[in-house]
Amino acid sequence: MATVGRNIAAPLLFLNLIMYFIVLGFASWCLNRFINGQTYHPSFGGNGATMFFLIFSILAAVLGIVSKFLGGNHMRAWRSDSLASAGATSIIAWAVTALAFGLACKQINIGGHRGWRLRVVEAFIIILTFTQLLYLLLIHAGLYSSRYGPGYRDTDYGVGGGATGDPMHKGAGVPVSGTRV
Repeated sequence: MATVGRNIAAPLLFLNLIMYFIVLGFASWCLNRFINGQTYHPSFGGNGATMFFLIFSILAAVLGIVSKFLGGNHMRAWRSDSLASAGATSIIAWAVTALAFGLACKQINIGGHRGWRLRVVEAFIIILTFTQLLYLLLIHAGLYSSRYGPGYRDTDYGVGGGATGDPMHKGAGVPVSGTRV
């Protein structure tokens, strides 16, 4: 039953990865238009919070993508040593996504004309804030019960391996006849 957290977190990891790539593409396009001074474009617009929102959205997307790559490594290994790297990067990605979420709320609150691409970035950041938090809770579920996955206290993956107990010299204590060394 140790795969309950893994079976739920793996599809969420893939969904978040795709959504972070979409945010990166749209936010990069919008930031390029904003820097070039082309805010009159019908699918862009913007207000005073747009520049800060786009910068934090791109930062959140890049950190989220890196977090998902490390999370994929953790899904493959599903051990406590890979949980540490996946968990740490997930927390950082969620924190920056939450900052972008706050700026998205501020940008919506200020109002004004915002094109469809900017509204797409806002919507995806708002959705990613909650799905990233859910993913973060799922990969850390092993802290509360080993039924849900590895916790930080699990250290049994290095135990075992032959008569001597040394994983580097497996079976060194018992000679086997008929083999060439």
